[in-house]
Amino acid sequence: MSTTYPIAVLIGSLRRDSLSRKMAHAVSALAPASLDLEIVEIGAMPHYNADLDEGTPPSEWLAFRQRIQTKQGVLFITPEFNRSIPGALKNAIDVGSRPYGQGALIGKPCAVISQSPGALGGFGANHHLRQPLVSLNMPVMQQPEAYIGNTAALFDEQGALSNEATREFLTKFMQSFAQWVERHV
Repeated sequence: MSTTYPIAVLIGSLRRDSLSRKMAHAVSALAPASLDLEIVEIGAMPHYNADLDEGTPPSEWLAFRQRIQTKQGVLFITPEFNRSIPGALKNAIDVGSRPYGQGALIGKPCAVISQSPGALGGFGANHHLRQPLVSLNMPVMQQPEAYIGNTAALFDEQGALSNEATREFLTKFMQSFAQWVERHV
């Protein structure tokens, strides 16, 4: 009997029809059966403020932390905003890292896919995202790296991945991620 690992997918862009969201749906379809990917929405959470963690934290934080706690890994899919990660994604990491030493994200194996309509594929965001993940002791998959450039040209009018080379790469990426999760849970 094979094991299935529940994986949270955190999307850096809040836009309903964003390229990152399209990418999340594409990789979910390409993932091996051992990964059960679920998009965990991050847009409704108030900004992290330690004062709010004293007493009763906001219900959105509690719900997010509980959902992440039930997952065995995390896949981050992000655009690049100003050569870094979007504020909503950083906020989700801050919320998920608390309370200090007990955060829901701590120690979970993860991987990063950055994407951009430009040629660099979100290189800056990918590397900035790795910094806080290290501080949370999250084993970040190092290879293969996923910087997906020119993303706007990779999807058809219905939002489906239409580029065969990208499909092959993402299939291999997701197979590697499944092995990474299995090794670190």
